[in-house]
Amino acid sequence: MSRHQFEAYLDKVFHFSRRVAALPEGRHYPRHPWEKVFDAVFLGAACQFPALHRIEAECRDGALSKRIGPLSEDAIGYALELQDPGPIFALGCNMARRLKRNGVLRSEWARGRVVAAVDGIEICSSFVRCCDLCMERRVTHKVGEQLREDIQYYHRIVAVIVVSAPFPIPLGIRFQKHGETEVACTLALLKDLNDQLGRRFFDLLVADALYLQTPFVEAIEKIGWEWVINLKDNQPELLAEAEQATAGPPHFQESNKKQELQLWHAPEVLWPVADRSVRVVKTVRTLHKNRVPLRPASASKKPNAKEAFDEQGLNFYATNVELGLVPPSFIHQLGRSRWTIDADAFQTLTTDSHLKQPSVHQGRGRALVNLTMIRVLAYALTIVFYHRQVRSHLRKASFGFCDLARKLAYLFLLLPPRMDSS
Repeated sequence: MSRHQFEAYLDKVFHFSRRVAALPEGRHYPRHPWEKVFDAVFLGAACQFPALHRIEAECRDGALSKRIGPLSEDAIGYALELQDPGPIFALGCNMARRLKRNGVLRSEWARGRVVAAVDGIEICSSFVRCCDLCMERRVTHKVGEQLREDIQYYHRIVAVIVVSAPFPIPLGIRFQKHGETEVACTLALLKDLNDQLGRRFFDLLVADALYLQTPFVEAIEKIGWEWVINLKDNQPELLAEAEQATAGPPHFQESNKKQELQLWHAPEVLWPVADRSVRVVKTVRTLHKNRVPLRPASASKKPNAKEAFDEQGLNFYATNVELGLVPPSFIHQLGRSRWTIDADAFQTLTTDSHLKQPSVHQGRGRALVNLTMIRVLAYALTIVFYHRQVRSHLRKASFGFCDLARKLAYLFLLLPPRMDSS
């Protein structure tokens, strides 16, 4: 049987089929082996099929019919529920190790460092569907013409994503437990990644102001990682010290047609809560933009000319990075790299990879965990394939990530029929 070019690439670079075949089976006497179920979910996610019933249809008489064969939604959900998420997490870590050995995780702007960002996202919420892993909150919402307060069930996940690469690559995710904070959940995920990958796998961690807490900072420094974290009102004493230390004229200014950047650098600022000093960089960034002004309804319908306006942003970054001969603007670059996780990774995972589509949520908490982990793994490997094997061979960037998903599905249709279609 001829190989699909996507799967051929995964086998050549990652020995993917062999590693999937080695995953342990969680059921006794299964009708469909776990390898077949995993392939159906993984390839369905790579083709951006939104739900398990769509994967069932594609396996029956669609894009995956020749590659997978008939497989019901119930069979997929049952298999996902009985699998241990640990081996799937370990599989993702194996893929990450190969990516680092191949030099995919580094870029020139990061000065040789592998930089990871951490953040959380809510993936699904419902007033009806729930599972034993759901978090709960009371929410006032409108039912008909009346306001009513009900219990809302929801899930949140935290993710660690490499942002120093030319495109964001997830290293791992973890579901936040009921009663657990996002910071505690992230720290548990980082410890799991440290156990699997080793503390030298990445060098530096960037995060939002929520993570600027003494226990979190002490824990990641104990592992040996550098960090750059936004400084905001949740640390008022440190913020006041930083404002006082950067009250003078800027130490660095840069201007071009698109923006103006002013930067202040304070090598030692007292962090009273932690009883220590940290380095602080303050930036004021002014973006030069154009917009079409609003037109009164009574005005003529002639198109308005765009008007110029400035958009200004103020940021403080706290860090333990020893700069040496590296300019303080590097801290600004590191701090801004965190936006990649929201503006690129989470956005693509949500819109294209259907991260928030629950599919197996009702009464099957572990199935949802496994489904989400496979979807994130499929996104990571598909985005690597897209940039390394598709975009790198195109002169123009007209072929998008969604176009790749449609192309993958079409190529699966062209495969010859399986000899064992049972």
